[in-house]
Amino acid sequence: MTLPFPLILGSASPRRKKIMDALGYPFTVVVPDAQEIHDPADPVRTVVANAASKYRACRADHPAAAIITADTLVWFDGRLIGKPSGLDEAARFLRAFSGRTQIVYTGIALGLPARRDPDIRVEASSVTFRTLSEEAIQAYLRKTNPIDRAGAYDIDESGDLLVAAYSGSRTNIMGLPRGAVRDWIASWRGEHPHGMLLKGHEKKHKAESPGEYPISNREYPMSK
Repeated sequence: MTLPFPLILGSASPRRKKIMDALGYPFTVVVPDAQEIHDPADPVRTVVANAASKYRACRADHPAAAIITADTLVWFDGRLIGKPSGLDEAARFLRAFSGRTQIVYTGIALGLPARRDPDIRVEASSVTFRTLSEEAIQAYLRKTNPIDRAGAYDIDESGDLLVAAYSGSRTNIMGLPRGAVRDWIASWRGEHPHGMLLKGHEKKHKAESPGEYPISNREYPMSK
C-alpha cells in the first residue's frame, strides 16, 4: 500500500515495528533522542509528555514526513512501573504482579508533515496475571529478555506463561495500539471519516485522571 508522503515510526521498540509491519504500509524507523519524564503520580501525563517529546525530536529532523511516536507504562498498585534495571528488578516486578491486575497505558503522538504539534491519543488496557510460582517467574525470565519491556514482560512473547486474561487492545499492551494507528492513517488516506478515530478506547489528553480512560469490558482469557 502506498502513502502520499513518508511515514516514520519514532521508536526503537521491535514490538512496535512488528505491529507497524502487520499494517502493511511502508515506513521508516527512526530512534528519537528525546528527554523523557517520569511522574510517579500521573501515568497519563507521563505517557503523553514522553510521546510528544519523541514526536518533536523526530519532527525536527523530518519535516516532510508523517510521524508516529509512543510511550507505554504500567500502572500498578498506585505507582508507575517502567522498564526494569536488571533481572533482579524484573523478578521483583513479576512477583508483585502475581495474581493481580494492572493497567497498561500507551500515549501516541501522531502528526502529518510540517505539523509541529501532534494529535495525542491515550489508550488503556488491563492485564490480570496468573498466580506465579518462583519457578514460573525464573522460567519466563530465561525465555525472554525483560530488560527493554515496561513491566518486565511481553504479552506477545510467552505471555501465556504469565497472563490469565486481559481487557482492551492486545497491541496496546505490546506498546502500540494497532487500531489507533490504522484508523489515523485511513483518515488522511480518505478511507473513512476522521471522526471514527479510536472509537471507544481513547481521548485527547486534557489533565484527565487515569480513570477517565475507559477499558473494554470484554475479557480475553489466555490459554495455558
